Amino acid sequence: MKYILLFFTGFLFAQQTQYVDFKSVSGQLSLNAKEKTISGAVSYQFEVLKPCDTLSLDAKNMEFSNVKINDQEVIFINTTKQLKVVFPFAKGENHLAFTYTAKPKQALYFVAVENDEVQIWTQGQGRYTSNWFPSFDDVNEKLIFNLGISYDKDYQVISNGILKEKIVNGDKIHWQYQMEKPMSSYLLMLAIGKYDKRNFKSKSKIPLEYYYESKDADRFEPTYRYSKVIFDFLEKEIGAKYPWQINKQIPVRDFLYAGMENTTATLFTTRYVVDSIGFIDRNYTNVDAHELAHHWFGDLITAESSTHHWLQEGFATYYALLAERAIYGDDYFYSKLYDTAQQIKFASRSDTIPVLNAKASSLTFYEKGAWTLFVLHESIGDKAFKKAVKTYLNKYAYQTVNTQNFFDEIKKVSDFDLEKFQKTWLESTLFDTPTANALLSKNKTIQKRLEIDKLKKTPLAEKKEILNETLNSNVHFSVKKAVVEQLENEKYEAKKELLFLALESKNLQVRQSVAETMTNIPEDFRLSYETLLDDKSYQTQEIALYWLWRNFPDHRKEYLDKSQNWIGFNDYNLRTLWLSLALSTPNYAQQREPLIAELISFSSTKYEATTRQNALEKLIAFKIINDQVLSNLVASTTHHMWQFSKFGRDTIRLLLKNSEMRASFERILTNLTPDEQFQLNRLLKE
Repeated sequence: MKYILLFFTGFLFAQQTQYVDFKSVSGQLSLNAKEKTISGAVSYQFEVLKPCDTLSLDAKNMEFSNVKINDQEVIFINTTKQLKVVFPFAKGENHLAFTYTAKPKQALYFVAVENDEVQIWTQGQGRYTSNWFPSFDDVNEKLIFNLGISYDKDYQVISNGILKEKIVNGDKIHWQYQMEKPMSSYLLMLAIGKYDKRNFKSKSKIPLEYYYESKDADRFEPTYRYSKVIFDFLEKEIGAKYPWQINKQIPVRDFLYAGMENTTATLFTTRYVVDSIGFIDRNYTNVDAHELAHHWFGDLITAESSTHHWLQEGFATYYALLAERAIYGDDYFYSKLYDTAQQIKFASRSDTIPVLNAKASSLTFYEKGAWTLFVLHESIGDKAFKKAVKTYLNKYAYQTVNTQNFFDEIKKVSDFDLEKFQKTWLESTLFDTPTANALLSKNKTIQKRLEIDKLKKTPLAEKKEILNETLNSNVHFSVKKAVVEQLENEKYEAKKELLFLALESKNLQVRQSVAETMTNIPEDFRLSYETLLDDKSYQTQEIALYWLWRNFPDHRKEYLDKSQNWIGFNDYNLRTLWLSLALSTPNYAQQREPLIAELISFSSTKYEATTRQNALEKLIAFKIINDQVLSNLVASTTHHMWQFSKFGRDTIRLLLKNSEMRASFERILTNLTPDEQFQLNRLLKE
């Protein structure tokens, strides 16, 4: 009988939205950073549409107690993946309440910060929220979430919606947040950290809250330089009012992605917390606009399945491009479209999955999705496109959608051949180059770019004059970069004049292209190349310092003296490079031990994954390896960022091929944590 019940309820869950409509949920939560656990009391309001005997919530590896329906204790089944409640449900309003505890393996992360502080944040996209909050993996189940979180009074706590109240309770504060409109569970979030914030208002009077760590106060302006501009632009361009009560932006350490558009609150990686120099190479503008656009395309209306994922990522990518166009101009906009067109065309040689497929690549969903919208926008005209988008958003607000829903609105404003369009852009893996080039060629910069790119296989002597004219012109920097890139494999004497001309450019991106493509620097080019060390670009400085150090041993002291106080981005890219070069330069550092200790410290758990990996790469490349370095390397294999943990595993595999290194790893094994021992033992046995 037990097995029959489980089979029946499993079948019923597949159709649960037909039987039960969940309206809202309140969760009163507490977190324990030391134990990395979460617990709380949860209360769901729901309506039974058809009589049934079971309802289910997705809940991974949780413990439940006090499970009640309408204040009456009921039978429940914990499958470790779901909470199933058994009860003779009749049509009408009901109330489900329970308490739970969990120690999530993913989706809720506790990140150590210096001085025993912590940042806590969530990442629910996909089907992950159910790892930390009993909810719904099905995006079609939308409801109103209200979270209350109790935590240490020295910390800021942020969740979806408006902060209704803060209640001080001894050494803790209870933060109560409230939403007004429904959303899918994957958009539920919380973030906890020691933050300051600055408050603004959009033109439409929406509150804007921008968070930052106190140490980054001087980086606030460049980090959020265009945030309010982007908000005001998108609200006007999309034509539908921002659909939520508030907008918050919070940088978090060791975030898994560039950003995530949790409803009303975007989390983004601290990589984009930059100063004015860092802004040149690594700014938040595009990510900011992309995640904000998702508040309409993804949060307000949600793709009903992964097959239609482009309705979220394609729209967010396209509207982010439109926002950048408003900020940086037409040439920038068309140049980015041109670049992504080249990426898509190259990928299409081996990528056999089209946009309208759940297994499509990120490049396809994002960039080809954006291209699809660009072509459609250009084909039916701005007025018709905007009218269709606005109607589409208003008609399906707080619901799930598919591609046909969007196309139905296009049909109302245009007789454009959508059937042929869908086959070309959404169902084919080929890229419609003739159409793309025709649209791009409306821009004079792209006309020139196409002209330059056609010369790739032309001998340098035959194209030198036109390349010279291009570098001397006022054309957009992207075209000049294309010229420099064509020179990379040419002999130095033949291209020397053009390289000097490129370096005379005041454009940092063009000069950076010279730094990137000139890894063998002749003596008569040295003085000109050295000017790159003074560019206001941490990325250019890093490239130039390394290649000058490699090419000119007699000048190493001069380069190291000049750069000894450089720090770089917030991942210390310039400082870690300087330390590794200084330690690798004979007779430069009179006291090596402090420098070694500093470089090793950057590889420790005190820092974020990008800093740690950067330091570990340099320590190993320059053969500065001791037991502490190896221990820090093993620690990387347990990190929640898969890219960093994979780097750690792959690097250890290479080192283990050396018998001395293998012996060193075996020696440190007993001093590692249980998780680290597990990872290293597994690698030792491979």
